[in-house]
Amino acid sequence: MKDITLGLVGVGRIGVMHARNIASLNSVLRPQGINVSLRLTDVAADHARTIAAELGAGFLPTVDSLLASGLDGLVIATGTGTHPPLIQAGVDAGIPVFCEKPVAMNVADSLPVLDYVRARGGTVQIGHQRRFDPGYLEAKRAFDAGELGWIHSLRAVTCDMTPPPVEFLATSGGLFRDCSVHDFDILRWLTGREIVEVYAKGSNNGDPAIGAVGDVDTALAVVTFDDGTLGSVGASRYNGAGHDVRLEIQGSKASLMVGLDENTAMASAEAGVAFPSGNPHKTFAERFDQAYRSEMAAFAELILGQRFNPCTPEDAVAASRVADAAQASLETGRPVTVGAPVSR
Repeated sequence: MKDITLGLVGVGRIGVMHARNIASLNSVLRPQGINVSLRLTDVAADHARTIAAELGAGFLPTVDSLLASGLDGLVIATGTGTHPPLIQAGVDAGIPVFCEKPVAMNVADSLPVLDYVRARGGTVQIGHQRRFDPGYLEAKRAFDAGELGWIHSLRAVTCDMTPPPVEFLATSGGLFRDCSVHDFDILRWLTGREIVEVYAKGSNNGDPAIGAVGDVDTALAVVTFDDGTLGSVGASRYNGAGHDVRLEIQGSKASLMVGLDENTAMASAEAGVAFPSGNPHKTFAERFDQAYRSEMAAFAELILGQRFNPCTPEDAVAASRVADAAQASLETGRPVTVGAPVSR
């Protein structure tokens, strides 16, 4: 039996989810002769101890003590502003790192991190979980197989049922960086093409406090790809019907919709149509439960040398470049050219 020990920094909402998914990895990996154990830390020590006890994990009081305890991989689920130093600490420890998106608050802050990782030969996987969602995977398979023909239109939607706390939004970097960056990433990943221009608009008809911290509660971006293909990326914090994440892909041969199932957060206006009949998802954690599990399994496989990195820091920064351009367009009211991606 081979043992893998993962360290987790940060046990807030998404950190707890990752902790539970790590704890459940043994049901998948033990039949392969692999045993996974977890150690975690958080500045909220009492909460971290409670989660550790619940999962049978170890608790360490500091990041330094966690890294010194002998880890095979580090999982970072803290606030965005802490990502750069924690990524660097994991790389310095000589272990693979998984970090929730983004690499840093913006592209300018991300580039020194990329340089640091490259100079030291580090391995860092960034958490863009949609790359592991069954619907997106099937859409990419169909596109790569030529079943859709050439793409003429892409329409992506990411809508929260209710907004997160205003305190979070004040430091999130804005709706495009917080939510739509996932759509920008998946559009690049699916098509294999770069987004070269963004034109964005936004509005605030909900809580005035969202506007007061410099964000919008609803936004739409028109994106142009390097081959001239057009797409749209919409987002909202106030989708009362449920958490709604979809991607419509229209091609010269066929069209596909990711996220169109019995849990889709909308109803038909047509007479006699009962679809969808299921209960809409309420949060991103429900919508992407399987994707998050598969993502963490992929990190374990990366540690074991069984797969290539499924989402590099360069991939994540390329999506962040588009998000930064969308934010700039929102603020200026003009189309914005996206900077060239960082070469791998």
